[in-house]
Amino acid sequence: MTEEHAIDPWRMAVKQLEKVGEVLDIDENIMKILKHPIRIVETNFPVVMDDGRVEIFTGFRVHHNENLPNKGGIRFSPHVTREEVMALAFWMTFKCAIVGLPYSGAKGGVICNPREMSLKEIEKVTRRYTHQMINVFNPRSDIPAPDINTSAREMAWIYDTYSMWGGHSALGVVTGKPVELGGSLGRAAATGRGVYFVTRQAMKRLGIEMEGATVAVQGFGNVGSWFARIIAENGAKVVGVSDWKGGIYNENGFDVEDLYKYVYENPDNSDRSVVGYQHSTKDITNDELFALEVDVLAPCAVESVITKYNAHTVKAKIVAEGANGPTTPGADEILKDNNVLVLPDILANAGGVTVSYFEWVQGNDALFWTEEEVNSKLEEIMVRAFDKIFDHADECCINDMRLSAYTVALETIVKQYELRGIYP
Repeated sequence: MTEEHAIDPWRMAVKQLEKVGEVLDIDENIMKILKHPIRIVETNFPVVMDDGRVEIFTGFRVHHNENLPNKGGIRFSPHVTREEVMALAFWMTFKCAIVGLPYSGAKGGVICNPREMSLKEIEKVTRRYTHQMINVFNPRSDIPAPDINTSAREMAWIYDTYSMWGGHSALGVVTGKPVELGGSLGRAAATGRGVYFVTRQAMKRLGIEMEGATVAVQGFGNVGSWFARIIAENGAKVVGVSDWKGGIYNENGFDVEDLYKYVYENPDNSDRSVVGYQHSTKDITNDELFALEVDVLAPCAVESVITKYNAHTVKAKIVAEGANGPTTPGADEILKDNNVLVLPDILANAGGVTVSYFEWVQGNDALFWTEEEVNSKLEEIMVRAFDKIFDHADECCINDMRLSAYTVALETIVKQYELRGIYP
């Protein structure tokens, strides 16, 4: 395996930070702090499975720093690693700084495969993981949220477990909850909607008309499906979609709402995959999807899918990173040389944590907003963040939105350390 394919997410995050450090004159002591998570919690816990055997699961929770309350999702996946969770917490710190949220970054994960588990087993894992983290999660210091293979369902179990342990309902302890349990309207679509807002702004800056623009989406989970649905509603053609099982293509564009129903509402589609959708004209691989001649390519699945070995095939004008860390540093250089505008993850997918913040505020105040209010506030924040980063890149002659985003975020984070100092 080559170094580019083998690079772990944490090394990637540190490389991105070091690249910014070469541009900005940042105190080396602060740079040193940012290269080390402030807290890593690892736990091994038993769960009685449906067949009576006991399975041991490993879970993590990482806080990148503690200048502000920690915020970040929890993912369930057989591919979760300590380094991945560290990187995701790191990226969350910068993401929150970019959109101006009063949070530092956190992330959690459990090594498991929900596709091979019953609903009851998933619930047991969720509740036992929460129990193991009962002194870590807190409405004032660490607020989890959904991520890969977790949803409002798992957040409801976390909320219930924490509240039962504490003896009172704690609306602010977790976000992404069902609306009936204090969740926010608009939260489910928030990450995908945020990707749409920054993509729309980028298209305007590049002079690309939304009506008829072509789009390819890698990953049709929560983020990818919502992004595809929203951008199609606004006139674009989603011509390619792929997921863990494979991909589909139709040069005339898909009816994305119908595709969504096929994946998520079709009882015969137990794999929840786009593969087999009857209105596709061609089956494609992920590599073929990345090479499609489209206006927008949106990687919305996992890390390190665009590398220096396939970046040269990307023909899109815009790469909108709905996933965390989908583009490796080697690929970044190739895309930049080929004049592909990359909308970095720490900007593009910040819509989820932004509406999670809205939910946290609403829950703590027990005063809830309409969906129109939520979407309007989200649009305002995402557009403002995009404009600031794009204009900064333009003013500083930086042909690199990721470098510009990190620069803007790092200035905020450094200021936090300067104001607080380093205890004691």
